[in-house]
Amino acid sequence: MKRILSLDGGGIRGVFSLELLLRMQELLRKEYGKADLVLADHFDFFAGTSTGAIIATCLCWGMPVEEILNLYVEYGQTMFRPVPWYRPIKKYFVAKFQAEPLSELLRKTFSEDGNGQTPSMFDTARLKKLLLVVVRNHTTGSQWPLTNNLNARYNDRSLPDCNLDIPLWKVVRASTAAPVYFDPEVIELGGKPSVFVDGAVTPYNNPALIAALTAVLPCYRVDWTPGPENIRLVSVGTMRFSTALTAKTGKLWLGNNVSLIPSALIQGIAWQQDYMCRCLGECIFGDKLDSEVGDLVGAQLPGPRWFSYVRYNKTYDAAALAKLVAIDATLSKLDAVQAIPFLRESGKAYADQNVKVAHLI
Repeated sequence: MKRILSLDGGGIRGVFSLELLLRMQELLRKEYGKADLVLADHFDFFAGTSTGAIIATCLCWGMPVEEILNLYVEYGQTMFRPVPWYRPIKKYFVAKFQAEPLSELLRKTFSEDGNGQTPSMFDTARLKKLLLVVVRNHTTGSQWPLTNNLNARYNDRSLPDCNLDIPLWKVVRASTAAPVYFDPEVIELGGKPSVFVDGAVTPYNNPALIAALTAVLPCYRVDWTPGPENIRLVSVGTMRFSTALTAKTGKLWLGNNVSLIPSALIQGIAWQQDYMCRCLGECIFGDKLDSEVGDLVGAQLPGPRWFSYVRYNKTYDAAALAKLVAIDATLSKLDAVQAIPFLRESGKAYADQNVKVAHLI
């Protein structure tokens, strides 16, 4: 069986995902009797968007989950360092946070020498398995699910703009370049600069479905044999928060929509990707999608199943969110660094209750 691990975007809420991954690693180490097992020993394909791209790349690099979690805890505040008020306006736009600290961390982490002097390219042998990172090419207005698959169409070494020649850290940084939060990442391809931003503004903030399609569709040239007995897709979210309207209809104004619509669209599309995975795959585990559909676990749907599917995520409805906001109004935000203890506690509790070794093997 081939195994895919997919990781959603969600900023600092990646800490929630990492607690689930820590539980997976613990269970697999016990199952295989291997104390130093890392998830790259078990999974064949890692996919990630935004913060999920950082985690997926670190896992594909062969890092243990503890090391990645330490990066978030230790450098979380650094990743979200506010831009000084006196910074001059740049060519593209003024972002809320500085990109340089995160760029420097990624440059050092994903390098051949370990100190950032020799950057690893996207085809580096340091990546132990297949990797997919979702970015948006703002210059062309299109989503780019990039992989290190040597057979992929745009990884052809004869092309002047071969994607394999992009430094790995730049690919990951581009996937985290959330508009308004961080400046874009400019990458030269074939001598021409292109502006890249966060993969969360594509349909693939939840990259599970595009990862599965990459594995089975002939155009992507991975060519895995589809079927629930052949492919296990494990998808990990970063918590889902209600986007229910809190203001009265008569008091709606521009500010309500500006704050509500972007998150509603991103979460709605991520939900739809999860829904499609449960329809196209054989759903083994997942929380309830809604009160009408249920969780689709074990549902006998028409047509063949392309893969078996597990979805881990925790949803906070409007009532639960109101309780959280009463504690800290920033808990649902991408940059809520002060919420790391809560995210760890919530992730550990969810993982202990829901992550099972039978879901992974």
